[in-house]
Amino acid sequence: MRPHSLLLIAPLFALLAGCQTMTPEERRVADETTCASYGFRRGTDAMARCMLDIELDRRAESRSLQSRADAMMWRPMVVERRVIVERR
Repeated sequence: MRPHSLLLIAPLFALLAGCQTMTPEERRVADETTCASYGFRRGTDAMARCMLDIELDRRAESRSLQSRADAMMWRPMVVERRVIVERR
């Protein structure tokens, strides 16, 4: 394979790697790790509240992105029909 071909293919692989989604289990582990890094102990009400807050933030961000996408995509169509009147 030629070196310049690799330069063309590498961004494609990087793009595909960024498209991976987390499973619910992976997301929960990541949220637990985040809350533990804040100092919350596993199994406490404070840890549960921290994880709930992270999930609520994630859902609010998702709704915000969807709202912005809808606003851009589904704007009302405006049709302008100009009438030119000439004076005689």
